[in-house]
Amino acid sequence: QESVRILQAGQACGLPAKIHTDEIDPIGGTEAAGALRAVSAEHLIAATDRGIQALAEGGTVAVLLPATSFYLNKPYARARDMIAAGVPVAAATDYNPGSCPSLNLQLVMNLACWNYRMRPEEVLTAVTLNAAAAISRADRIGSLEVGKQADLVIWNAPNLDYIFYRFGENLVKTVIKKGRIV
Repeated sequence: QESVRILQAGQACGLPAKIHTDEIDPIGGTEAAGALRAVSAEHLIAATDRGIQALAEGGTVAVLLPATSFYLNKPYARARDMIAAGVPVAAATDYNPGSCPSLNLQLVMNLACWNYRMRPEEVLTAVTLNAAAAISRADRIGSLEVGKQADLVIWNAPNLDYIFYRFGENLVKTVIKKGRIV
């Protein structure tokens, strides 16, 4: 309830709601995120059926953090149930010293494919367009469209599935940021 009051106060001042919740136990944060129409809710390992439905109804992006589950040896979030309910799913690292000391987004992509049972196409959407939506920037980044910032990765892979087959190896060949090779 305190979190809801804080998020509502922020919204009253023009700040979009975002919440990091339900990582270990279902404490109602997922339901609150949907009810508040939060931009995103992160972790969600312990999201309930009601919480997943609330995210869908609230248009909230579920930002799942599979490397945290991996590092802490905890269950994985219910990505397939979220996708089936119409919740946009993003994936990120949750880089921090306590529960996820890794910046490796390619590992996150592998884990999302293996442990969330997301298809390669869904994972790419999760780390691009849906990730951009989770920070309210999908209108400018996250997909290759006329008028959007030209950010892309060229993979050293013969096909999309290969990216998810190989792990522990950097398959990035070229990175282009704002239209320039970096």
